[in-house]
Amino acid sequence: MRHFKVLGMPVHIHKNYSDWLAQRLQANQGTHVVTLNAEMTMQARKNRDLANVIQQAELVVPDGSGIVLYLRSRGEKIARCPGIELSEQVVKIAAENQWRIFLIGGAPDVIDTVVDSWRKQWADIAIAGTHHGYFDQAIEQQVCDRLQSSQPNLILIGLGVPRQELWIQKHRHLCPNAVWIGVGGSFDIWAGIKTRAPAWLSNNHLEWLYRLYQEPWRWRRMLSLPHFVWCVTKESLLNR
Repeated sequence: MRHFKVLGMPVHIHKNYSDWLAQRLQANQGTHVVTLNAEMTMQARKNRDLANVIQQAELVVPDGSGIVLYLRSRGEKIARCPGIELSEQVVKIAAENQWRIFLIGGAPDVIDTVVDSWRKQWADIAIAGTHHGYFDQAIEQQVCDRLQSSQPNLILIGLGVPRQELWIQKHRHLCPNAVWIGVGGSFDIWAGIKTRAPAWLSNNHLEWLYRLYQEPWRWRRMLSLPHFVWCVTKESLLNR
C-alpha cells in the first residue's frame, strides 16, 4: 500500500482495494473506508473534525477525478476508484461469504428497495439490519443499540458528507471489528431512484457535470471544484 497526500489529505494506492478489504473482513480487522474527492478535500480544509477523520481512516481511496488528475500530474499512474463500485464489490464478497451487512441511510422506501434487490441477486445474503437516514437522537440510540447487539461485519453509511464520516468516527467503537464505508448517495442509485453518469462522461472526468444536472441545488457545493484547482495550482507553484 502506497501513501500520498493531496492538499494535506491522505490517499492510499493499492492494486486491488476489494481484495484488501476482503482480507480485512476475513480477519475481523476494523477499517474505516473514505472515498475522497475534490469536494470532500476542500470541506476538510475548513472542517478540522472532518480532516482528522480522513487522516485517521485505514483506507482512503481516490474516488474523484480531481484527486486522480492531481496524482497523475505528479507522475503517479493511477486509476479512479469510484466509491460506489468499490462498495458493490465488497457487498458481493460479503454476500458470497455470508458476512453480515448493516445499512444506514437514505429514505425508508429506498433502503428497503436496495435490500430487496440484493436478495434477488444473492439469496443467502445476510442482512444484519437496516435503518433509513432520518432519525432523531432517541432513534439514533436505538440504531446504535442494534448495531452493537448484531455486530455486523460490513456497515454501509449513506448520510452524505461530512455527516457520514463523522458519524462513523463517533460510533465505530460499537463494532470495532467491522469494515465501515461511507457510501453517500449510493443507496438512491442502487434503488434505481437515480442513475450514474454515462461512461463517456466518467471517462472524461465530467461525472460532476451529470450530478449537477440531476441535482441543480448542488451548484454552490460545486464551487469548491475551481477552488480545488486553484489550491492545487498554487501548491505546485510554491513547490517549484
